[in-house]
Amino acid sequence: MENNNAKKLIGEIFNEIADGIATGSFGPKVKIGLTVLGSEHGLEEMVTAAKLARDKYKDFDIVLIGGNKIDGFEVVEANDPEEGHKKMTELLESGYISGCVTQHFDFPIGVSTIGKVITPGRGKEMLIATTTGTTSPHRVEGMILNTIGGISVAKSLGIENPKVGILNIEGARKVENLLNDLKDNGYDIEFAKSGRADGGAVMRGNDLLAGTPDVMICDSLTGNLLIKMFSSFTTGGYYETMGAGYGPGIGENYNYLVNIVSRASGAPLICEALRYCATCAQNKVLEKANIEFEKAKKAKLEEIIAKATTEKKKDNEEVVMPPKKVVTEAIAGIDILELEDACKALWKKSIYSESGMGCTGPVVLVSKDDIDEAMKVLVAEGYK
Repeated sequence: MENNNAKKLIGEIFNEIADGIATGSFGPKVKIGLTVLGSEHGLEEMVTAAKLARDKYKDFDIVLIGGNKIDGFEVVEANDPEEGHKKMTELLESGYISGCVTQHFDFPIGVSTIGKVITPGRGKEMLIATTTGTTSPHRVEGMILNTIGGISVAKSLGIENPKVGILNIEGARKVENLLNDLKDNGYDIEFAKSGRADGGAVMRGNDLLAGTPDVMICDSLTGNLLIKMFSSFTTGGYYETMGAGYGPGIGENYNYLVNIVSRASGAPLICEALRYCATCAQNKVLEKANIEFEKAKKAKLEEIIAKATTEKKKDNEEVVMPPKKVVTEAIAGIDILELEDACKALWKKSIYSESGMGCTGPVVLVSKDDIDEAMKVLVAEGYK
C-alpha cells in the first residue's frame, strides 16, 4: 500500500513538472470558478466549455459552481443562479478561487468590464473598455476612467505600452482633450493612430474592424452592443462564439476578479473567457489597476474629471454675428453639445464662424485668415 502511494505521489510530481515545462508556469495553479447555471444554452454547454478549457490550457484549475456532481471537476453545489453568485462571492472572499467567470452579475457603480474581441479585419485581439457595468453616470468621466481600466488590463495581458484609441461617439473629442491633459501632467498614455488618411486618436468604424488600437475606449452601452456584434456576427446573434467575453470588472479598489460572459455565450467563447480570467488572476490585474489609478491621481485625475463634469453655463446672450466670410478651415475636437456656444465665443471676438459636421465629427468652420486667432480663443475659453 505504501509503495502504491509513493508511486502515485511521484507520478503527480512528474505530471506537475511536465505541466510546468509545457506552460512555463511552476508552483500552485490558480483556481478559476465558472458558474454553470443560467445559460440560455443549458448546463451541458457550460460543462463543455469547462472541458474545452481544461484540455486546452494546463496552467489553471477550474471549479464549477452549480449543479451537483460533474465527472472530472471539483463542484461547489448550488441550486439556481442566485445561489451560484452567493457561493461565488464566498469563494472569492475566502481566496479559494482567484477569479470567476459568470453571467448577469451586478457590479457597483464605478466598476465596469473590459471585453476582449477578435477583430474580423485583421484577426487581431482588441480590448473594448468597457462592455458592461458603469464607471460613471457621466459619459465623459466614464470614458476617462475606462481608459485607465483598459490600460490596466492590457498590461496584465503583457502589453507594456498599450495603444489607446477613442471611439468616435458623442463626447469623444472632449475625452481626447482631457486625456491629453492627463498625459501632459505625467500619466503615460500612448495613443493609437487611426488607419484612415487623416489619422488621429479618434477611431472610426474601420478601426474597429481592423483592431487599430490595443484598447478601444467607449461607454459601456456602446461597448455592450459592439461586443455582442463581434462575438456573434457569424451566428445570427443567439450564440456567441468569438473572442473572450465581456471581461473582468475593473474599478478603483475593487477586490473581486469577476469576468462576465453572456447567457447567449457558447462553449468556445466561454473557454477563452476562462483563459482570460486566469491570465488576469496570474498577473494580478486588480493590483495593476490600483497602481494605474494612483498614477493617474498624481497626474491630477480628479481635477480633470471635475473639468469634465462641470457643465459650461449655456450662453443665452444675444451676440451679433460678424460679417460673413468664406470659411475653408475646420477646427475639430469640440463636443457637439458645445458647438453653437463655441461659435458664439468666436463671434464675440469678431471672428466669423459656422458650425459644421465633418466625416470625423463636429467642426467649427472659420476663414483661413482667422484660423490662428480662432484657435487661441477656443483654447482660452476651454473648448479645446
